Amino acid sequence: MFVLLALIVEFLNYSTSGVAESNSFNQNYKVLPVPLPDSLTFAGELVPMNHLGIRENLEQEMLVNIYWQSQTMLELKRANRYFPEIARILKKNGIPDDFKYLAMAESGFTFKTSPAGAAGFWQILKPTAISNGLEVGKDVDERYNLEKSTEAACKYFKQAYDEFHNWTLVAASYNMGMAGMAKAIAFQKQDNYYDLGLNTETARYIYRVLALKELLTNPQKFGFYVKSSELYPLIPTLKVPVDSSIKNLADFALSMHTNYRILKILNPWLLSSELPNPEKETFMISLPKKDAVFIDLGETIVFNDTTASNVNKCLADTSAKTQSQCTSKIVVHFVKPNETISTIAKKYNVTPEQIRSWNSLADTSSLKVNDEVILFKDNK
Repeated sequence: MFVLLALIVEFLNYSTSGVAESNSFNQNYKVLPVPLPDSLTFAGELVPMNHLGIRENLEQEMLVNIYWQSQTMLELKRANRYFPEIARILKKNGIPDDFKYLAMAESGFTFKTSPAGAAGFWQILKPTAISNGLEVGKDVDERYNLEKSTEAACKYFKQAYDEFHNWTLVAASYNMGMAGMAKAIAFQKQDNYYDLGLNTETARYIYRVLALKELLTNPQKFGFYVKSSELYPLIPTLKVPVDSSIKNLADFALSMHTNYRILKILNPWLLSSELPNPEKETFMISLPKKDAVFIDLGETIVFNDTTASNVNKCLADTSAKTQSQCTSKIVVHFVKPNETISTIAKKYNVTPEQIRSWNSLADTSSLKVNDEVILFKDNK
């Protein structure tokens, strides 16, 4: 009898403790639905948010991306580095800007290869790459070349638009192929993506793209708070034409005043340690601009929203206390009305040429209000 009473008391204590722990967990951890927009477009084409299943399909992709916080945060950071170049090429080819989210949906801005053999940011299959003028081999794979692979993707988008005359169908066909999309349209007698019954992957594809667009357009709305200084910055580079073979890329890198690791980071399309070039093709190899302090990119950054006085004071103060607080060599200046590259250069005691080099600005480039300009300042 005594043993039975002891067991009952122990069970009650355990149950009470379990409930308390559960309540404590619930008080400090919440999973909430995500706010969905009442209206949404892709490439200027309206998403029928009031049609059966549309909101639920979008919510699925929003939830997957919002609560996969680590992946979404990385994509958000990477987008700052790669979107400008992708957007430039899309615009040059007359492709809507929203197509930049396809690259993110395809690869998350990682240079991965899929089980089917698709590679690069745009996840291009080898036959498609070759048919669009990309070189694919054991030493060179231009599917990993951002500029060339984006140009190849644009060729596909143009061909698909000539076929479907609808950008949403073009984007969906990038996932399942033009032939598959044309077959589905003919069989179902529907020419609207949102009215088609498609394979599971393609049926989710546009909604994932829309979810990424919504997330990156307003990340704070969904709980992603990232300072400008925490985004991955553009890497200032210059391109060097090479029309001969390179037997040792490590030696080549050193001769260009950089190293093998940096060379590979800037040129992921170089797959091996050499560049055979029997046909004497001209390859454009990216190298770091000599004025950029790469070791400091992404480190502590001084933000200057008003004037340069605080930054200059910080740099000039040689006291140990101040120097411990002023270790940054990078200043991010937000452009104000009537400011030019020349006036900013004068304010920070640097040259306009340095500012253009650090920020990859052409001689004809102009600044807009609230543009961010990165400057490098020595603390010595």
